[in-house]
Amino acid sequence: MSHAEEEHESSRRDFLYYATGGAGAVAVGAAVWPLVNQMNPSADVLALSSIRVDVSSVEPGTQLTVKWLGKPVFIRRRREDEIVEARAVEMSELPDPLARNANIAAASDASDVNRALVQPGNDNAEEWLVMIGVCTHLGCVPLGDAGDFGGWFCPCHGSHYDTAGRIRRGPAPENLPVPVAAFVDETTIQLG
Repeated sequence: MSHAEEEHESSRRDFLYYATGGAGAVAVGAAVWPLVNQMNPSADVLALSSIRVDVSSVEPGTQLTVKWLGKPVFIRRRREDEIVEARAVEMSELPDPLARNANIAAASDASDVNRALVQPGNDNAEEWLVMIGVCTHLGCVPLGDAGDFGGWFCPCHGSHYDTAGRIRRGPAPENLPVPVAAFVDETTIQLG
């Protein structure tokens, strides 16, 4: 076999190796793409990533529950006595000292002011409380206006939350989380 024939055979073999490798890479990509793509959020979740809630009919001492990103969100308009009771709690009495509020710094303490939602133009700015209504113990939905501290009570395992949504007694390790929320006008709260 001459040198020219050997080079031709070598370049043909190299081409076959590259073509086979390229076809294999395309086949692997075609097989993996659906697996990766199924981990993206569905269209209904993306559509609900931000919602607006009209709170004009919520009276002091009542709450509204809405569904956001598949979870219940408690929007409570607290009475003056509930706010006073929440502010009177010493930080040393709280099992979870962090605010768990997505609207402020992560290391902020769990004071009532750090958990409340401020409404522009309202003298009683801390009357609004917005929280994800899922118990931080095992994911149950707590009952409102219940428990030993007048806030929420999770009947599944006995977690008691106060009027600021902070864990006070029971197995739950953390306060009810406060989602990204803000007033867009005097009667509308935007979540997300």
